[in-house]
Amino acid sequence: MIILEKISALGHKNILCTHATTLEISKAKILTKKGNCIVGINASKACYDINPKLKKFIKSGKKIKITLKVNDVTDSFIGFGNEKLTLLNKKDMVFRKSNFICDRTILINCSKSSNDLDRNLIEELKVPNKKILILFEFDSNGK
Repeated sequence: MIILEKISALGHKNILCTHATTLEISKAKILTKKGNCIVGINASKACYDINPKLKKFIKSGKKIKITLKVNDVTDSFIGFGNEKLTLLNKKDMVFRKSNFICDRTILINCSKSSNDLDRNLIEELKVPNKKILILFEFDSNGK
């Protein structure tokens, strides 16, 4: 696996991860319980900020593996890019099970949403300021 990008975010007491179709990382500093798809706040990057190599991969429609890591607890899923993704949002990045595209969308047709994530990972993220690492990976062997 080739790591294309590493992003960090922080946990919050209001993290629920109960949304059935999306998973979100946000640069926002606060979180209400309405944000039930959010897995991390105070993120180091949003769609707009990701590196040019990753943007190229995403716009080419390639399959990308996302790994979420908190301490020793990890979970992964896959998602797909699309040439129509703008990657212009400066606050958020949303991973979608659907093929809906807006400026907040980073990957579509993802294999998981926030409610599919390992609940041990979610429990870790409910600890305020607990650091989560989000890895964007590409399998150069095509798997």
